[in-house]
Amino acid sequence: MVFEPPKRLVRALGETAPDGDDWLEKLPGAAQRAVALRELTVERVQVPGGRSSLVVLVRAADGTPAVLKLAPGRARPEAERAALGHWAGRGAVQLLETTSTEGVLLLERLHPDVSVRSLPEAKALLEAAGTLRRLWVEPPAGFPFETVAERTGRQAEAMRARAQTAPEVAPLVDVALAAREELLAAPPEHRLLHGTFRQSKVLAGERMPWLAVGPDPVVGECAFDLARLVRDRVEDLIAQPSGAATTRRRVKRLAESLDVDQERLRGWTLFRAVESGVRAGRVGRPRDAELLLEFASWL
Repeated sequence: MVFEPPKRLVRALGETAPDGDDWLEKLPGAAQRAVALRELTVERVQVPGGRSSLVVLVRAADGTPAVLKLAPGRARPEAERAALGHWAGRGAVQLLETTSTEGVLLLERLHPDVSVRSLPEAKALLEAAGTLRRLWVEPPAGFPFETVAERTGRQAEAMRARAQTAPEVAPLVDVALAAREELLAAPPEHRLLHGTFRQSKVLAGERMPWLAVGPDPVVGECAFDLARLVRDRVEDLIAQPSGAATTRRRVKRLAESLDVDQERLRGWTLFRAVESGVRAGRVGRPRDAELLLEFASWL
């Protein structure tokens, strides 16, 4: 089988590595070797798939359905492996092998086309939040993960640089950076976080109704993780005349349901929305940038 990377993956990797690299060129051969090594039967490549990895639906030699995932080093697949191993299937997809070829994960098969996003909005938020709660555990000793301070520090540098060349975003960037500094001064807890949690990252499973996939794990306070969920379906929020009020109610409802400080959740939601909006503008997605920055302005 020829392992053709989905267009979505090619486009997204082009944004994160605009100067290019050879991972995509080597991907078909790497996938063939990974399949042969494990004696897997390939069913299909998942399309549109993810933005940072090739996802292949396979069956093991004994017929067990599984997922083979291949990701470049900059997507931190070994951190994902470590986090999934620590969660051990509690709230997240399960590893089917704990040691493997670098950048290759063999995972429990969920229902790849059925995410919590398929539910009505209120139910989707409830189920997603319940899944996220199960992931917030103490990190392992000597954890191999970034901290929230480290990750957002890199992002803050990129935001400042963008504000110098795109002065129209500078006011929101200043507010977001000030919020970050205040939030990092006294974090209330340090937990292992999913890192990139949203409704589409929660898939239907067999062991449990809903399980999280695709973490980019980080260690920090729970409000940072929950912040990305606040802006889910942002295009629908923007289209509503009452979008700003709905957003503020969502912050309040999610904070109360997961026992997170409302102001801290608002602050991290602001920072993460501005960061994503600035990044979208930088890589040539002006519509996404406009939506995200308008959303951020409501906070």
